[in-house]
Amino acid sequence: MKIDGIAHIQITAGRYAPARAFYGELLPFLGLELIRDNDSGAMWLGGRTGVILSPPAPEYDGERFVQRRIGLHHICFNARSRKDINAARAFVQTLDVPIIRAPREDNFAPGYYSILFEDPDGVRIEINHVPKRGLLDPKPAKAKIKAPRQA
Repeated sequence: MKIDGIAHIQITAGRYAPARAFYGELLPFLGLELIRDNDSGAMWLGGRTGVILSPPAPEYDGERFVQRRIGLHHICFNARSRKDINAARAFVQTLDVPIIRAPREDNFAPGYYSILFEDPDGVRIEINHVPKRGLLDPKPAKAKIKAPRQA
């Protein structure tokens, strides 16, 4: 079996109203469409990606995310170009959330370029671009070998 990506990710917000407003702006900017919005949460789909936002259980209302606790570390969306990363920076600056790391190159893979910021509860979100295959894979793609031309 080979998986075909991640179908969706579900986030439980500590403060649902600010998180709903934030994701209601960010996810359409990333090309996801709101398909469900009710008392149990909201769901956006697009680009072979689904994001679900849920309110917390009453005893956890108001809590903030702790990045290094067991479980989720951060979420990373893959962009199609470096230009998209720069556009994301300009957009995120309008959302009044912390930008942890402005767009920059990293050595995770050749050409890796990304921005890192937080949602209202402190969940870290990265948007990256990796040229060519778009995957976090340091191995080069296999070269296609052409048969020699016959005269």
